[in-house]
Amino acid sequence: MINQGRLKGLLLELVGISSVSRREREVALRLAAELEALGAEVEIDGAGERVGGDVGNVIARIRGTVPGALPLLLSAHMDTVVPGENVKPIVEGDIVRTDGSTVLGGDDKSGCAIIVEAVRTLRERGVPHGDIEAVFTICEEVGLLGAKHLDVGRLRARTGLVLDSDGVDELITHAPAANRLEVRVHGKEAHAGVVPEQGISAIKVAAEAIAGMRLGRIDAETTANLGIIQGGLATNIVPPAVLIRGEARSRDVAKLEAQTEHMRACFLEAARRHRLTVDGQEYEARVEVEVQRDFDPMALSPDARIVRLVARASRNLGRNLLTRPTGGGCDANVLNGRGLQVANLGTGMREIHTVKEWLDLRDLYRTTELVLEVVRLNASGEVE
Repeated sequence: MINQGRLKGLLLELVGISSVSRREREVALRLAAELEALGAEVEIDGAGERVGGDVGNVIARIRGTVPGALPLLLSAHMDTVVPGENVKPIVEGDIVRTDGSTVLGGDDKSGCAIIVEAVRTLRERGVPHGDIEAVFTICEEVGLLGAKHLDVGRLRARTGLVLDSDGVDELITHAPAANRLEVRVHGKEAHAGVVPEQGISAIKVAAEAIAGMRLGRIDAETTANLGIIQGGLATNIVPPAVLIRGEARSRDVAKLEAQTEHMRACFLEAARRHRLTVDGQEYEARVEVEVQRDFDPMALSPDARIVRLVARASRNLGRNLLTRPTGGGCDANVLNGRGLQVANLGTGMREIHTVKEWLDLRDLYRTTELVLEVVRLNASGEVE
């Protein structure tokens, strides 16, 4: 039913448009023009101004053909990770990859292309459907910022799909909450070659804390990572300060809070072990730990309407749908946290966030057909 050549052409065009986070304007205007040509009402919100970007989220409303059908949300993000400038896609049969100098950007331009082709096919083929709200977000890769600054009160749809995962015929129904940690360790500077005993090394304090910390895979639901360490002034100065940034994630919020507290305690305990007196004055290491909730968990039951819709659509196409949890977060986390019921449907993106990223076009065709059947079923009344 879909036009495979057209979908391939749009994907290649989109990945060729540079759109790293906060610089998505060109691809946003391209998607807006495509949907306006299909008769959609399109607006660009003010999220870009609030996050220091050059464009906001694109919101397109496609009027339905079935009165009374529930509106459906379809969403994908427009930004890519770096290196994402001047992408040169290479097509080998059905496989699309890059020349190895950049990411491909199939995360998540595959989702963007699928949504546009699904809407176009609905129009061309006269497939009955309810209202569709297509939302293309900015800055997903740098903290889900576009979704966080989306006014969901302006959306009529209360259920839908984010297309932003790897597996084909896979639906993500559970995803973790995440806490972001920023830790500042304060020591005392001193000449490292003359009077090192008069200094407190912030790097040593941080190292002791990290050495005693549970990191990586904590259990089946929980992970933790320290990803950035910055500090020190020179090799001949006992370092007075270190900045550490990291995160903890879990699909169980109680486990998340326990892991976060464990990480905080490791830094505090390490600091307490470092004290000294110089010329009658006492000094001690000091730690500041700032914790922010990065995103909330996603947890959809098998009875959730969107899960039943996708499962039924998959059966209608003679497929087996896999529903599974993930350790990653996406815009669906934010949308579910704001009262919507949104699952994450895989598009087939592979080796994402690396210069080896690739896509199989057959996966895009397969996912687009599934999205079309979901849209049809949503308006049919067969799944309530």
